[in-house]
Amino acid sequence: MTAATRSLPMGAVLAMVAVVAASNWLVQFPINDWLTWGAFSYPLAFLVTDLTNRWYGPTRARHVAYVGFALGVLLSLVLSDARIALASGAAFLSSQLLDITIFDRLRRASWWKAPLVGSVLASVWDTSVFFAGAFAFSGLPWLSWAAGDLMVKLSMALVLLAPFRAFMNLRAPALAGPAPISR
Repeated sequence: MTAATRSLPMGAVLAMVAVVAASNWLVQFPINDWLTWGAFSYPLAFLVTDLTNRWYGPTRARHVAYVGFALGVLLSLVLSDARIALASGAAFLSSQLLDITIFDRLRRASWWKAPLVGSVLASVWDTSVFFAGAFAFSGLPWLSWAAGDLMVKLSMALVLLAPFRAFMNLRAPALAGPAPISR
């Protein structure tokens, strides 16, 4: 075990693996021609990443994403089709790294900007990469699933601001910067 993995917040890693595996299993069950059940679980990955980034900083958030990616894809290979697991891996890793970068750049702005902007932009990227990789040329209504899932992910980005705000102050934020000078 390396020093980096020893210092990982294991709760965040386990949450990430659970979200990825559950989402890859749930995406196989369409609700209708516009939506799959995975749309409701996957946005929780951004909540986990954003809280990890807020509490521990971007380096540890990236480590959680890497470990969550590896374990999530392995578990997804058991729970879902290989094409879904591989598309999910590509979409997950790239979108989580995008979210971490955006969050880190906006971390000192109003509390809601970093998680909202990061989740919205990363959700657009994730949805595009995942649905094209998992379902293109399958004969399934993947474009309408992607559109419906994206609408749910964008809505969830707003809804998940409440738990983000509730949890973010449970520990001192990483990289908060110097305290403001009072006069």
